[in-house]
Amino acid sequence: MAVTEGNPRRQPARESAARTYPRALPIVPVRARGLTVEGADGRRYLDCLSGAGTLALGHNHPVVLEVIRKVLDSGAPLNVFDLATPVEDAFVTELMRTLPPGLAAHARVQFCGPSATEAVETAVALVRAATGRPDIVAFTGTEHGMRPAPSVLPGESGGSPNTLVPAPADPSCPFGTADPDGTRVTADWTGTALSASPTVTRPAGILVEPVHGDCGAIPVPDAWLRATRRNTAAHSIPLIIDETQSGVGRTGAFWAVEHSGVQPDVMILSEAIGGSLPLAAVIHHADLAPRRPLAPSGPFRGNQLALAAGTATLAHVREQGLAARAAAVGSRMMSELRSLTGEFSCIRGVRGRGLMIGVELADDTEVAAARAVRKQAGAPRPGLAAAVQRECLRRGLIVGLAQRQPTVVRLLPPLTISDEQASAVLDRLADALTAACRAHPEERGRPSGRSERRTYAPHPDRTEHGDDGGRTDDAVRDGRTGTGRTDDAVRDGRTGTGRTGRTDDAVRDGRTGTGRTGRTGHAGHPDNARQADRAGHTERPR
Repeated sequence: MAVTEGNPRRQPARESAARTYPRALPIVPVRARGLTVEGADGRRYLDCLSGAGTLALGHNHPVVLEVIRKVLDSGAPLNVFDLATPVEDAFVTELMRTLPPGLAAHARVQFCGPSATEAVETAVALVRAATGRPDIVAFTGTEHGMRPAPSVLPGESGGSPNTLVPAPADPSCPFGTADPDGTRVTADWTGTALSASPTVTRPAGILVEPVHGDCGAIPVPDAWLRATRRNTAAHSIPLIIDETQSGVGRTGAFWAVEHSGVQPDVMILSEAIGGSLPLAAVIHHADLAPRRPLAPSGPFRGNQLALAAGTATLAHVREQGLAARAAAVGSRMMSELRSLTGEFSCIRGVRGRGLMIGVELADDTEVAAARAVRKQAGAPRPGLAAAVQRECLRRGLIVGLAQRQPTVVRLLPPLTISDEQASAVLDRLADALTAACRAHPEERGRPSGRSERRTYAPHPDRTEHGDDGGRTDDAVRDGRTGTGRTDDAVRDGRTGTGRTGRTDDAVRDGRTGTGRTGRTGHAGHPDNARQADRAGHTERPR
């Protein structure tokens, strides 16, 4: 224990100052299961960051652990580039089952290095080789591969209508974002730019993120995406869809592009497709197959553990209908969050799709500061959203901030989140908003006298979608319930059917059993109350 307790003190002396998450989340995780992370100090947290969306099934899901152990026990090589193996074949087979039908019939898979950046670079190289053209068009408000778009996307020569063109999902779009007219004008502007002059060189591809993740969970309008598809088809330009963060059921469809009905030419996949392990791939139409092989992208494109974990994750999400589950739970959570706008004037908007949710928190001065962050590296983050993130952590809730729009609090819970866990997340976030707004000097809109414990009515369906009733211990550790459950179930803040007033482990996640008379809260357990006091937070008595 002494070793783990010393980690936060040693880390700044050993690691680069570029560290990001430890600054906002000073915890030492030692165990995790499902939605729950346990720190070295014994505190438990509900994790709504989910490895920036890489954990579609949450931490250490039983189906993922089972296949990883199977590969390890088999004696198979763990990394063999992209050579054909039974593990790789199973992954490709399962992946093809999930693709949009119009693409699946003609799809080819190209593995690359495991990061999103390498996947974007591979897709760009692919369409450049296929078309013989150098330039890539992307849209404002996106963050493909975690690099500034202007430095990644232009070709070696100019000639495309624009490298970055306005997107209706971008708050700074000059054509407006609040109505269909803004969507139409933006799409028309792009189409006009592409056909303005016969001397304009067509780009090699147009790159679209269906939900702008690092810019604040902003979905692009379906009508705009369909219009963009018409523009690309009219000019024989490949449409590249970046599903790095939005794929594998997170938005309520298996792939976010499916909401619009658009059939892309290329899809960029990363993050969740590896089932918590690093993996990336580019899916492209067979017509774009390069005439000669492209240069290989990195030595880790054949990670057998990641391929096995990815196969299990894709299959579980598909078989258990977790995309539809994400749509239902996400809709309820966003509805509850929007209901808070009457209490907190600092909430500028709640947006997202499925379980990819953003809550923008800012006063007028912070909106201007957030825009300045994009132009000035190292500029301080706006205070209110960061304060809410800190207050959430003190209440046992892990949330993130949007990288390029740091006034936005991001919620990316695993698709396995239960209804009761979703209510616990909303409780803690509401409490954090109350505490942060009370301390924040610019926030004057919050009604006075509000207590810190808001009670949310639980959803009538108390069991997790798609899991069977014959429960075992491993299953409930990732937040699922069975019948007549015991201790392991409540470790993730869940109870089984027929439960009565749980204490101990349940309240550490802010939960009690069924038949509750009110939400106990994360400080209901004496140990957690002492920890809250040590962190400078004392829970109000009910």
